[in-house]
Amino acid sequence: MSKSLLEVRDLDVVFGAGRHRQHAVEGLSYTLGKGETLAIVGESGSGKSVSSLALLGLLPRAARIERGTAHFDGEDLLALPEEPLRRLRGDRLTMIFQEPMTSLNPVLTIGRQLTEGLVEHRGMSEAAAEARAGEMIELVGLGDPARRLAQYPHELSGGMRQRVMIAMAMASEPDILIADEPTTALDVTVQAQILDLMRDLKARFKTSIILITHDMGVVAEMADRVVVMHRGRKVEEGSVGEIFARPRQAYTRDLLAAVPRLGAYAGTAAPRTVVDSPAEVDRRAPVLRARGLRKRFGGRSWFGRGDAGVLALDDVALELHPGETLALVGESGSGKSTAGRAVLRLLDVDAGEIEVDGIAIRELGRAGLRRARRQMQMIFQDPFASLNPRLTVGALVAEPMLIHGIARGRELADRIEGLFHRVGLESDHIRRYPHEFSGGQRQRVAIARALGVGPKVIVADEPTSALDVSVQAQVLELLLELQQSLGLAYLFISHDMAVVEEMSHRVAVMQQGRIVETGPRPVVLNDPRHVYTRALLAAVPIADPTRRRGVLPRLDTAAMPRGPLTEIAPGHLVAAGAEAA
Repeated sequence: MSKSLLEVRDLDVVFGAGRHRQHAVEGLSYTLGKGETLAIVGESGSGKSVSSLALLGLLPRAARIERGTAHFDGEDLLALPEEPLRRLRGDRLTMIFQEPMTSLNPVLTIGRQLTEGLVEHRGMSEAAAEARAGEMIELVGLGDPARRLAQYPHELSGGMRQRVMIAMAMASEPDILIADEPTTALDVTVQAQILDLMRDLKARFKTSIILITHDMGVVAEMADRVVVMHRGRKVEEGSVGEIFARPRQAYTRDLLAAVPRLGAYAGTAAPRTVVDSPAEVDRRAPVLRARGLRKRFGGRSWFGRGDAGVLALDDVALELHPGETLALVGESGSGKSTAGRAVLRLLDVDAGEIEVDGIAIRELGRAGLRRARRQMQMIFQDPFASLNPRLTVGALVAEPMLIHGIARGRELADRIEGLFHRVGLESDHIRRYPHEFSGGQRQRVAIARALGVGPKVIVADEPTSALDVSVQAQVLELLLELQQSLGLAYLFISHDMAVVEEMSHRVAVMQQGRIVETGPRPVVLNDPRHVYTRALLAAVPIADPTRRRGVLPRLDTAAMPRGPLTEIAPGHLVAAGAEAA
């Protein structure tokens, strides 16, 4: 490796002052070589993002750099006045943020946002910048540059917006690209495409990358070296091979141990067991049954003109038994979340039958539906958005029980305390507010709230995708323990195939509103018959730097088998035509 391109020494970043003063980064040192990818890893709050924002002068007002240097091309970035730093930022030093929708200006076209930096930093004419923007659109695989440059961010999918962000960051051929969780919010197939793209562009432009992530599969696939951070400090550093094979620190070992790995439960028919006497799946009495579900969004006609809208659910059928987990998997837009909301009647379908505990809930009026909802609850992806910030968490857990008349007074208080202990929270947490908890603790509050009414069915919609890997492991452990001790049935919605393998008994794969393959989890994950299922599995990053993910198959979604499901083995159903595809 050539000499260091960037040298960070003894960086301290603090928030607040006086007794409220807190170190976000303390004594951080590392180097970045030319053409190297350095991964900075750790849980939320470890300081990894703050350390990189400091390099670009993008720290929030409440933060300040107390000491340290960051030498790049003979200059200390931390000591540069705003104007010289601004000339470097967006030109030789660029950044990709985690959520492109909040990074792109919603009122400017993609073309305007791509050309802006080229005109400002490179002094290009508008025509030359537009030509360069078109080249970058092609390079990042979006195609049809004229159309893309005229579009606005809301007209693109999440993966397409992230490609635009990469095009913006790489258009000036930067020396250093900082990528802050660039794939966390993306589906596994889109994530794989973005990682392949970043690797290709890095080789093309000889760019060095600082990759900030908590996804150890992404680290194994992308990084040359790794810096592990915990509570603002660097606890370990080494080559990617050393960190994965011989981690020296207990924190690093715990971080790696928490990573779900596809194939870990390949030889078992049931999910991981966390209690001595797991509940058996009762195959005689389905607690949830749905048939022929159809739901179309949009399709309004204006002045005789209109479109057919989006068919979000197309003849979807589901069946779930007590003590069982059925995983719904697929990319964004496949219909997973729509199906989960539909079976709880959080949205009304256009056609189909839904039974919960033998009750046809589509036929119920308001009062009947309220009574039926005791049997079915939901855990949402983002607990902060699903919990009312004005209420204490104790009041939030009590609310469903009060609505259903389950308990009041001392009995209610005892139930709340029991639920908090059940999900691993303390009694003194009851009077706190949601903002006073970590993400994992808030999800535990959401689980306690769902359990309070004694449901038989819980729809868990990406319940751990917003959490760090170690916190994710704790929440999954809790969900498994609750299921195996209470006999809960889960409809588990996820795009993380390793988590699906750990949690589920059966898997249903959704693509463009239809179930294209379903069956026992070991069969679907180890012997997939539909090309779409195989593509999902091929895209999973492998948390082992000695193994490389294969080349992603190119999919023609229009030509995929989408016919009626046919049984090819006991309980294993695939869309008609898949076996010949």
